[in-house]
Amino acid sequence: MSYVVSANLTLVCSSLTMTIGSRLPLDTSESSSDAAWSSSQDDPSGGIQKLRGGAELKVSGAETVLTQDKISCLPSPFTSKTPEAIDCSYIRTYRDNETSQRTVDPPAKPEIREVFGRKNNLDIPQYVFVNHYCYEKYVHWFAKFFPYLVVIHTMIFMVASSFWFKFPGTSSKLDLFVTILGKCFDSPWTTRALSEVSEERGEEKLVSWRRNTMSKDSTDRRAEDEEASVLLLRSSSVKSNPEKKLPEIQSPASVLDKKEGEQAKALFEKVKKFRTHVEEADLLYVMYVLQTSLKVFKFLVIIIYTSVLVPNIEIIVRCYIPPELTGFDIYCCNHNKAHLFSKLAYCYICFVGVYGILCIYTLYWQFHRPLKEYSFEQVRLETGINDIPDVKNDFAFLLHLVDQYDALYSKRFAVFLSEVSESHLHQLNLNYVWTAKKLRTRLASNARNRLELHLSMLPGLPDTVCEIVEVESLKLEQLKNVTIPSSVAKLDSLRELSLVFCPVKLQLSALNHFKAHLKVLCLDFESLEEVPIWMYSLHSLEELHLSGPLANEVSKSATLDSLRELKALRVLCLHCDLTKIPPSVVDVALQLQRLCIHNEGVKLQAFSSLKKLTSLVSLEVVGCELERIPSAVFSLINMQELDLKDNKLSTVEEILSLQHCHRLVTLKLWNNKITYIPDHISKLHTLETLDVSWNKLRKLPSRLFYCTKLRHLDVSHNQLTSLPPEVGILQGLQFFSAAFNSLESLPDELFSCKRIKTLALGNNCLSDISCRVGNLAQLVRLEVKGNRLESLPVEIGDCPLLNLSGLIVEDNLRDLLPSDVRSRLTNR
Repeated sequence: MSYVVSANLTLVCSSLTMTIGSRLPLDTSESSSDAAWSSSQDDPSGGIQKLRGGAELKVSGAETVLTQDKISCLPSPFTSKTPEAIDCSYIRTYRDNETSQRTVDPPAKPEIREVFGRKNNLDIPQYVFVNHYCYEKYVHWFAKFFPYLVVIHTMIFMVASSFWFKFPGTSSKLDLFVTILGKCFDSPWTTRALSEVSEERGEEKLVSWRRNTMSKDSTDRRAEDEEASVLLLRSSSVKSNPEKKLPEIQSPASVLDKKEGEQAKALFEKVKKFRTHVEEADLLYVMYVLQTSLKVFKFLVIIIYTSVLVPNIEIIVRCYIPPELTGFDIYCCNHNKAHLFSKLAYCYICFVGVYGILCIYTLYWQFHRPLKEYSFEQVRLETGINDIPDVKNDFAFLLHLVDQYDALYSKRFAVFLSEVSESHLHQLNLNYVWTAKKLRTRLASNARNRLELHLSMLPGLPDTVCEIVEVESLKLEQLKNVTIPSSVAKLDSLRELSLVFCPVKLQLSALNHFKAHLKVLCLDFESLEEVPIWMYSLHSLEELHLSGPLANEVSKSATLDSLRELKALRVLCLHCDLTKIPPSVVDVALQLQRLCIHNEGVKLQAFSSLKKLTSLVSLEVVGCELERIPSAVFSLINMQELDLKDNKLSTVEEILSLQHCHRLVTLKLWNNKITYIPDHISKLHTLETLDVSWNKLRKLPSRLFYCTKLRHLDVSHNQLTSLPPEVGILQGLQFFSAAFNSLESLPDELFSCKRIKTLALGNNCLSDISCRVGNLAQLVRLEVKGNRLESLPVEIGDCPLLNLSGLIVEDNLRDLLPSDVRSRLTNR
C-alpha cells in the first residue's frame, strides 16, 4: 500500500509540476519528457541503470505491500453494558505527559521490575478475521480509498488538460496551426519582407530628418534662398526614388531563390485556407473554456471534500465484534498507514491548491480579455505593413495563445496575412517565369499596325515588361492585382494601352509618363467601379474606348466623371447599355471629332447632348433600337459620316433634313427595316458613300442617282427586281453591289460607269451579262456567281485590269470561256 500511495503522489506531483512550470495558459508538458528522453539517449548506460534501480525499488515496494497488514487489532480489557461509553482514547493519551516532559538525565534510583503480559487466548485466524472485519466496517472510507481518489483525480486533470489535443474536431486544427506557424517563422520570405519594410521606414526617417534640418536652416535665410532649397529638395527626392528601386528589381535573385519563392507561395495559400476554415467557428475557444471550467470545478470539489474528510483518517479505530466469536466485544485497532496518509493528504491539498490558482487565473484571463478578436494594430505600426487584417473567433484565440508564449511568432506570422506581401511574392515568382526573352516572343502587330504585347490571364504584370522598350501597344487581359510600376517610363514608344477586365493601379511616376505619352486607351470592365480614376487625368489621350456598364446600382442612368482634363481627346467609343448619352461627353465638345455608341440592343432615348458636339465629324449610333433618325443629328453641321446600322429604322423621311449637314460624305443605314428611300435624298449633293444593304427595299428611286458624287453604293441583301436606267448618271461610281436580290436584268447604262472597280451582282436571277461589260476599263472584281447564266461574254477579256482571281463565277462558266480569253485573264 505504501508503494501505491507513493506512485500516485509521484504522478500528482509530476502533473502539478508540468502545470506550474508552464505558468501560462499554454500546455507545454511535453518539454520535461523530451528532456528525459534526450538525457537517456545521451547516456544509455546511465539510463539502463536508472531503470534497473527503479525496477528493484518497485519489487521491494510490492513485497512490503504483500507482507504488511492494513490494520492491527487487540481486545479491550474493559467491558460495559453500554459499549459506546468505552473508547480507545487511553491508548492515544498513554504517557503523553511523560514523553513531553522527558528529562535528559536518567533518574538516580530507577525502579525496574519484570512484567508478565496478559494473554487473550485468541488464535491467529481469529486475529486475522478481526483485523479484516474491523478494517472493512469501522475504518472510514476516505482513509481506505484516499490513494485511489488521488489517482482518479489526477487522471481527470490529465484528460481535461489534453482533451482538445485528442478530440478530432480540435486536434487537427491545432496540429495544422502549429505546423504552419513554425514554417512561417522559419520562412526566408518572412525575413525578407520585414527587412524590406525596415529599410523603407529607415529611408523615410532619413528623408524626414533631412527635411526638418533643411527647414530649420532655411528660417535664417531670405525668401529667395528658401524657395531654392525647396526646389532642390524636391528634385533630389524625385531622383532618389528610382535609384532606390532599380536595384530592388534585381536583388531578389540573390536573396530568395525560385524554390523558396514557391514554398512561400504555398504557405500563403495554406494560411489563407486555414484562416477561412478556422475563423468561421469558435470550437477551440469553447473547448478551452469548458476544460478550464471543469478543472476549476474539480479543484473546488477536491479542496472542499478533502479538507472536510481528512480528520477522518484516524490512527486508533474502535471496533465492535460479537462476543460469541472471540469472547471480547470491543477491540482497539491501529491503522498502520493513517499517519502517512494524513500528512500526504495535506500535501495533496497544497499541490491541488496551487494548480487550482493557476486554473482560476487562466479562467480569469479567458473572460477578462476579448480572446475572440485579435488586432494586429501594434504589428502594423512596428512593421509598416498596413494591410494586415484583424481576425476573429478561433483564429484570434490561437494567436492570443501564441502571444502568451512568444509574441514574435504572431509578428512573423502576420506577414503571411498581408495581401501586399503576397502580391510582392507573386510578382517575384512571376519575374522568374516571364523573362524578357519569353515576352518578346509574344510581340505582334495589331489592327492599328502597332507592335503589341498581349498578356492574358496572368497572376500579375511581370516587371520584365518594362525591358521591352520597342513595344508600342500593351494589352492586358484578365490579369489580377496589376500595379504598373514607375519603370514603365522606359517604354518611350508605348502609345496604346488596352485593359480587358483588368483593374490596374498606377504608381505616380507611371501616371506622369502616361499623361505625357499615352494616345489610345481601351477599357473593358464589368462594373462602373472598375473604371480607373487616373483615366480622367490623361492630358495627351486622343482615343478612349469604353466597353461595359456605365450605370451604377444607385442611378440607373449612365454616369461618367468629368472629361474636362482630356484636352486632346478626339475619339470616344462607348460600347455600353445606355439610355441616354452621358452628360460628361459635353466636356470634350470642342475637340471631340468622332463619337461611337454601340448599345447592343438597348434603346437609346435622349439625344439632347448631341446638339452641343459642334466639332463632331463622325457619328456612329449602332444597336440603339432607333425607329427614326434623331433630330439632334441634323444640327451637326460639321458631320461628315453618319452610321445608323443595326437599328429598327423603317422609314427615312427625315433624310431631307440631312441637307443641313453640308459636309456629309458617308451615310450608312444597313441592317435596318427600311422599305423605301424618299426622292428627296437627291438633296444630299455631297454624299459619296451610301450603304442601305440588309433592308427591305423593293425598288430604288431614280432621284437617288442624282447624288452625282456617289462613289460607293451598296444595295445588296434587299428585294430589288430591277435597277433604274438613271444609274448611268453616276460617272464617279467605283463600288456597286446589288448582290442577294432578285434582279433579272441589268440596264445597259450601268456599264457606262467606266470608273467602276468592283461590281457585285451575285445571287440574283440574271440570265446573261451585257457585252458592254468590256467598257469597264477599271474593273478589278466582278461577282456574278449564283445566277442563271449559261455563258459569259467574251468581252470580259477586254477589261484590262480584271484577272482570273477577280472573276467570281462558277467553274463551269469559267471553263466555257475561249482559251485566249482565259489566258489573258490568267496572265494579268
